[in-house]
Amino acid sequence: MRFTRFFLALIGFFLWFSPIMAQDETPLVRADTVIISGDTLVMLGDSLIIEPTPIELYWEAGGNFSLSIQQVALSNWAAGGASSFALNTGLQLFANYKRDNKIWDTKLTVNYGINRQGGRAFPTRKTNDNFIFISKYGRELTEKIYLSTQIDARTQLLEGYRYFRPAGAEQESRNRISDLLSPGYVQSSTGLNYQTQYGKNNNNKFSAIFSPFTGRFTIVLDDSLSNAGAFGVVPGERVRPEAGVSFSTSIDTQLMENVRWKADLNLFSNYERLGNMVINFNSVINLRVNQYITTRIETIMIYDESVFIEQEDGTSSRAIQLQNLINFGIAVDF
Repeated sequence: MRFTRFFLALIGFFLWFSPIMAQDETPLVRADTVIISGDTLVMLGDSLIIEPTPIELYWEAGGNFSLSIQQVALSNWAAGGASSFALNTGLQLFANYKRDNKIWDTKLTVNYGINRQGGRAFPTRKTNDNFIFISKYGRELTEKIYLSTQIDARTQLLEGYRYFRPAGAEQESRNRISDLLSPGYVQSSTGLNYQTQYGKNNNNKFSAIFSPFTGRFTIVLDDSLSNAGAFGVVPGERVRPEAGVSFSTSIDTQLMENVRWKADLNLFSNYERLGNMVINFNSVINLRVNQYITTRIETIMIYDESVFIEQEDGTSSRAIQLQNLINFGIAVDF
């Protein structure tokens, strides 16, 4: 029954997510009479050629890459301390399509950061690692309401560790607690989407989609983590399917000159435990100094009742996962 429910939730996805990349273009048509249309018309003698509208006119695409580096080098430093090196990178890409009564919005976010400090058993440690892909396809019902299907996929790129010092030990130890697609989360949802653009030149966007038909899959491909039942999967299983209801919202707005805020919120509740929420919240504030110098304030908050976090006293419990980064460095828009 559980498999049947989440399988039905996917039916809407396959029904509505039809290919858009290969959109039909208006063919060349020859006629002896004038045809009035929205396409470009060219007269050649007694014939009329209707030139297809370039497909690029329907697409808006771009991205942003940021890089920040911090280095502290100490030698015979009387005040004490340790040499360190920190690096953070962020890549954001988007591609939005709109034609007639169809929209297709896609965005990809990849962040990675490390910190290296001398005098530690494991000098290089990961500080930031996430991969988020969101794609939404919709058909217009009214001016601002769409029947939409959305895919939301999230994971990390490299192994993650928990560092600790055993009682009586001189050196630190570490346990591997995560890896690529361990966990991975894939959520597909179909429902009503309210979407609007506002502000000067319509450069601010807001979207909210409510879906009573949502399938969510928790993926744990690593054998040791799967056998331990990590992230809520049945021990020994690699995928945990769930069917439920979801609500997603996103905003991209100019707060003030040279300050832009982008945020995404995703809520999911399993029908079997309705009311218990899985929460994913991402927020990025860009404060641009000039064309290449920027400050990014990034906040990620996650709560999942299926994930137990090991505490300092050795116990494991549900907890809010919070990450906050402030980066000052180089950023390039394209």
